Amino acid sequence: MKTSLKNKIICILLAVLLFGFSGFAVLRPKDEYSASERRQLAQMPPVSVKTLLSGTFMSEFEEYTLDQFPLRETWRTLKALANKYLYNKSENNGIYELDGYYAATQYPLDEDSMAHAVKVFNSVYDRYFADGDYNVYFSLIPDKNYFLQEDAKQLRVDYDRYKEIVNEELDRFSYIEIFDTLQISSYYKTDTHWRQEKIQPTADRLLQGMNMTKSIDPAYEIKELDVPFYGVYYGQAALPAEAETIYYADTDRFADVKVYDHENRKETAVYDLAKADGKDPYEFFLSGPLSLVTIANSNAATDRELFLFRDSFGSSIAPYFIDSYAKITLIDIRYLQSAMVGNFVKFPAGSDVLFLYSTMVLNASNALK
Repeated sequence: MKTSLKNKIICILLAVLLFGFSGFAVLRPKDEYSASERRQLAQMPPVSVKTLLSGTFMSEFEEYTLDQFPLRETWRTLKALANKYLYNKSENNGIYELDGYYAATQYPLDEDSMAHAVKVFNSVYDRYFADGDYNVYFSLIPDKNYFLQEDAKQLRVDYDRYKEIVNEELDRFSYIEIFDTLQISSYYKTDTHWRQEKIQPTADRLLQGMNMTKSIDPAYEIKELDVPFYGVYYGQAALPAEAETIYYADTDRFADVKVYDHENRKETAVYDLAKADGKDPYEFFLSGPLSLVTIANSNAATDRELFLFRDSFGSSIAPYFIDSYAKITLIDIRYLQSAMVGNFVKFPAGSDVLFLYSTMVLNASNALK
């Protein structure tokens, strides 16, 4: 009798748990966006004869149920903690942690991707700079693995091979070495990017490499952005981590600088406070990933122009160039076809041209057009 009652109680509890959990999943408001993963979540797909017969409904429904699973973030964190501490796995979702720094495994070096990047860069050179008097430079930004891989368990990428390819295949570009100006503390712990307040030595090295020695005043006031920052790896790793603080190098000299966003046809600022409260506070630097931005400084130390072909790292280092150049044009050929750049930009003879790209982008260069 006692066994029968016990079994009934277990069955009732199981039914309450099963149907209660299912009912909660069906009735609760659906999330549209995952802040931790910085992506839109799948929504209930439309039901029709066509989608049912083609099988698209079931595949989209499966994605929807995974994205809208109740307490999804909690389960993701529990899984990540179990992988790290119970199963002793070195990574979760392709992200590993060492001494509080999170990084994505970058292995192996993709030679085909590098070949594509080199082809695009040489095409840009041939199209715009081969027949003119230009000073064309190239510099590589190492990803965080470069500083972590000596102690991490992950497979190592040969970063010397990156440099070898660049110097061999982009032999018309003058290479500027910056690896030795950086260290792991130059990067955010939970994000891919470097910290602006840590990279003035890197900016100085680039300026020196471009024979830019004049400067009005190298001093900047380091200010704190009053917004908690959780980088892209925070959501991908699904592990608990403290919010970081974004610091930025400001100066009264930026008050007279004119910044124009050609993509959205509007004036913006060196530091965009509206973006600071957005989904990715790093877009605070020069309004984030824009295809074409110009910065004009009538009080610059010289009348020279700089054309910066860049990825997202360029947004936070470009402010360090403003004092030196009368005009800086930031060009992102991930969003603007390189063959179309000439329709929007004119390159005066004697200009400086810097291609500044992270090894992460070169190792996944399909976005370069």
